Amino acid sequence: MSEFVLKPLGELVRSREPGCGLPGEVFSRQDVFETDIDIFFHKHWIMVGVTADVPEPGDVSVVDIGKASVIIVRDDDENIRAYRNVCRHRGARLKEAGKSTVGMLVCPYHQWTYDLDGSLRHTRHMGKDFDATCRSLRPVHLKVVGTHVFVCFAEEPPVDIAKLEQTMAPRFAPYELQNTKIAFESEIIEDGNWKLVMENNRECYHCEAGHPELKMSFIPESTSSTSDGMDEEALKAFDEYNKLTADSQRDWESEGLFCSAVEELSGDVATHFRTQRLVIAGHGESQTMDTKVACQKLLGNLTRRDLGDTHMWTHNSWTHVMSDHAMISYIIALTPEKTLVRTKWLVHADAVEGVDYDLTKLTEVWVATNTQDASLVAINHRGAQDPGYIPGPYSPSTETYVDQFVDWYAGRLKAHGI
Repeated sequence: MSEFVLKPLGELVRSREPGCGLPGEVFSRQDVFETDIDIFFHKHWIMVGVTADVPEPGDVSVVDIGKASVIIVRDDDENIRAYRNVCRHRGARLKEAGKSTVGMLVCPYHQWTYDLDGSLRHTRHMGKDFDATCRSLRPVHLKVVGTHVFVCFAEEPPVDIAKLEQTMAPRFAPYELQNTKIAFESEIIEDGNWKLVMENNRECYHCEAGHPELKMSFIPESTSSTSDGMDEEALKAFDEYNKLTADSQRDWESEGLFCSAVEELSGDVATHFRTQRLVIAGHGESQTMDTKVACQKLLGNLTRRDLGDTHMWTHNSWTHVMSDHAMISYIIALTPEKTLVRTKWLVHADAVEGVDYDLTKLTEVWVATNTQDASLVAINHRGAQDPGYIPGPYSPSTETYVDQFVDWYAGRLKAHGI
C-alpha cells in the first residue's frame, strides 16, 4: 500500500475549481494554520484594537497572535506606540494578554524596567560596561487610521497600507473616532477556521434566514456586486437599492462626504480592503432595531443623523461607522478550528449611558448577529471536514466577495512562494 501524502498548501489551493470554495483540509490542517499565521498575521498589516483601548497615558493593551505578542501603549506625550512583548534580557513576556495601566513596563522575571517610550531605564547587577541604550524594547510597525490600530510584525511591512490610510482617513474624519470611548465590548471564540469566519462576513446570502435583527437595518443588496443569477423579485430589489444608493450618495456628496466604493481586493495587493458608504434601511440612521440612532450624542460635531453606514473590510476586520456609533470587529486565528472575534461598540467620549444612549438598543443588532454568525461558522467548519465534502459554486450575485477573498488568499500565498 502506498503511503498517503498530503498535498502542499499551494497545490491544494490552486486545485480548486474557479468560482468554487476551497478544499476542506485547508481549514483543518495544522501546517496550513501555521503558514496562515506566518503570512497573514505576521507579514501583513492586521488590526489589533482601537485607540480607545488605551485612552490615557500608561494604558496598555496586549494582543497575542500565534507565538508573537504586541504591547500597545499610550505614552506620556499621548502617542500610541507598539512593542514586541519580549524582555530584552532573556525573553520573558512583559505583560499577559489584556488591558492594564502602568507607570513603566517592568519585566516580572528579573525586573528590567522600561519607560513608555521603550527605553530601558533600570537593571540590576549588569556590570559597568553594560549599555542600556542597546536594549530598548523592539518596536512593531504601527499605523493608526481613524481609531483603528494596525500593526505589522514584518521587518519590512507592506507599503500599500498607504492606500488604505489615504482612503479611510478622510472618510473617518467627520466622526472624530479618536474622541470616542468603548461603550461595550465582547469576545466570542468561534468553532471555525479564520478563513471561514471572514468568508461568512463577506456575503449576505445567509442574511435572510440567518440574521433577522440585522435584516431590519441592513439591505442585503448592498453586498451584491452584480445582478447575475438573481430572480425577478431579487432583481427588482437590486435595482431599487441602486437607485436609493445613487440618490443618497448625491445628497451626501453635496455635503462633502465620501461615498463611492474603493476596492483593493486582488491578490496583487498585500493590504486587502474595501470601503463604501452604504444605505441603511428604514429611517436610515443607524443599525438598530428601529433604524434610529441609539445614541443621542452624535459622533464628532455631527448634527445630521442619516449618514448611512461607512463600512471598511480588511482581511481580519470589519467596521460599520454611523452618525451615532461605530461597531468594529477584528479576528485572531487561535487554532485551525478556533477563531477569536473581538467586537467593540464606540460612542462619543462624552456620551453618558442611560442619558445619551441605552446599551441594549446600541448593541442588540450586532450582539445577535455575532452569535448567529458563530453558529453558522461552526456548522460550515464541521461540514467542510466531512470526507464527502466537495466544494460547490459561489452565488454570482451574493458571494462575489467571498470568491475575491479566496483569490486574494491564493495570490498572497503565491507572492510568498507558497
